[in-house]
Amino acid sequence: MKYYRLKDKILFSLENYPNLTKITEEEAQSTSGLIYFLKHNDNIPTRRSFCLAHPQMIYSHREDLSLLQREQTNTVGLPQWVFDKIQKREVMAINTAFKSWQEPLFNVPPKKWRVNIAGLGDVGGTLLIGLRLLGGDIIDSIGIYDRDLKKLQRWEQEINQINGYNTPNLPDVRILKEDEVFDCDAFVFCIAAHVPEVGKESGDVRMVQLEANSKIIGAYGTLARQAEFKGIFAVVSDPVDLLCKAVYLASNTNEEGQQDEKGLAPEQVRGYGLGVMNARALYYANKRTDTKNYVTEGRAFGPHGAGLIIANSIENYHQELSLYLTEKARTANLEVRETGYKPYIAPALSSGTLSILDTLRGEWHYSATYMGGVYMGAKNRLLPSGTEVEILDLPPQLMERLQATYDELRDLL
Repeated sequence: MKYYRLKDKILFSLENYPNLTKITEEEAQSTSGLIYFLKHNDNIPTRRSFCLAHPQMIYSHREDLSLLQREQTNTVGLPQWVFDKIQKREVMAINTAFKSWQEPLFNVPPKKWRVNIAGLGDVGGTLLIGLRLLGGDIIDSIGIYDRDLKKLQRWEQEINQINGYNTPNLPDVRILKEDEVFDCDAFVFCIAAHVPEVGKESGDVRMVQLEANSKIIGAYGTLARQAEFKGIFAVVSDPVDLLCKAVYLASNTNEEGQQDEKGLAPEQVRGYGLGVMNARALYYANKRTDTKNYVTEGRAFGPHGAGLIIANSIENYHQELSLYLTEKARTANLEVRETGYKPYIAPALSSGTLSILDTLRGEWHYSATYMGGVYMGAKNRLLPSGTEVEILDLPPQLMERLQATYDELRDLL
């Protein structure tokens, strides 16, 4: 292992970095707080930085679905103090193949977040209510933007008039101009170009939205690039996972139409659609005795819609029960539509408000993050050391289902 210092940061690597100041292991060990593991990986699509949560990440250059699978790793030669740092989630891995690899070294997460929301339709408005009522501990302020000025004025007045006799710390909400939307720590995209009316749906509603919403979010990717945005770009609009990829690519496309690295880093983009699928699976799991173990043992993976994977249990995986819960969660929105209403309340609050707040607080939640060129939904949390995706001992049958969904998402965009 080799050890380096860059300004006040301590770095270590298996590789040589002649342009960095070398230090002894004793000097490196004496530091407190985060340390940084450097690796150069330019062979496949990768994250620029992430939480190094397991020793297997030191020795592996793979960034794909294997990020979810626990592997046996030979840790012989790994200093105990480094292992202890990994256990405490105090190691950030950085891929020095990125030209901007030094940026994560000096990014400091805010104590309280400035959150901006674009799009105040059914989902955006409901999400806004949830963030203001529940986010006072972690949100400093909320900015709102919509092209409908009357809608903006209505929401600014009504949302700031929600208060009680003893409800302190409600974030102030203010109207934004379009050139202000990226003056924040977290930007939440809730704009939807087209949602089929109840009774006029054909096929997967999410895929109907893809083409139109891709164009809109692509424009916001360009705005994020121009603003040199360093915060979280949270995608709530459907299809969440594919729009994450679309905005990432758009932000890194120059005026000549060529890809570069001057836009969003892969890990800055996060998709929020899986939270409600977990909530729906919980709803149906509680209705049967043989599926109730989902509450404590189950997991949700993949996209918000076709390709969703619900596992009834990781420890006691049952294929038929898992497929049953998957189908119930996947089609739950259709059951709501049969009542004559659009199913937006649970998605706005479960996938949106609650999952976003868990992200800002560094808590476990469901969202889509970057895995080797694909934004794949899974349980994860955002720590000062970066995103930690939950690593599990996945049963072979479940892994086959995950691989099929991963491949489909990869091929779609």
